[in-house]
Amino acid sequence: MNQNLKKLFPSFSNALVEDINANAIDKSFTTGDVIMKTGQYIKHTVLVLRGSIKIYREDEDGGEFFMYYLQPGQACAISMICATKNEQSQIMAKVVEDAELVMVPLPLMDKWMMQHRSWYEFVIDTYRSRFEEVLEVVNSIAFRAMDERLEFYIKRHKEACGCNDLKLSHQEIATELNTSREVISRLLKKLEQRGVLKLHRNHIELLK
Repeated sequence: MNQNLKKLFPSFSNALVEDINANAIDKSFTTGDVIMKTGQYIKHTVLVLRGSIKIYREDEDGGEFFMYYLQPGQACAISMICATKNEQSQIMAKVVEDAELVMVPLPLMDKWMMQHRSWYEFVIDTYRSRFEEVLEVVNSIAFRAMDERLEFYIKRHKEACGCNDLKLSHQEIATELNTSREVISRLLKKLEQRGVLKLHRNHIELLK
């Protein structure tokens, strides 16, 4: 795990990497696994070594709203906040591509903030970058029409996977944007007519 950590988290000091290797748990998850549920108490924060995870906010009826991706070399800022305050999770995290995670036990969070400058800076930077991303999502919801929100959604997924083939169904998009499948299908058809993308069964090919 040492080599992978240093490659994916180059800002970590050697002493921090040694501490992580000695105290954290390396765990694998498969696509579809829910690694964090809304309302549960968080005992670990996670560092992503491999795979992809989607972070959702759930409403009282169990509806899911997509917030952001977690990719290799990243950590979940919200889990860090909940962990340090010993609060219940306000999010749900689901594996969308087989993942390998480093599970950092809760008691080490505060300890490393004082002992390792590189961990302190990493946590602060994670907070900052995720806050900016969540602000983008809020702006999208508050100030954009559904067609603009859909294009923003597609752009984020393209950036996350680094590819032009998005394995997303119309229903999945509708659920994550909190609208109907019919609305999404109609808007995707318009984007196809504009030559922005090509629709396939359960995946979307981006042309621009």
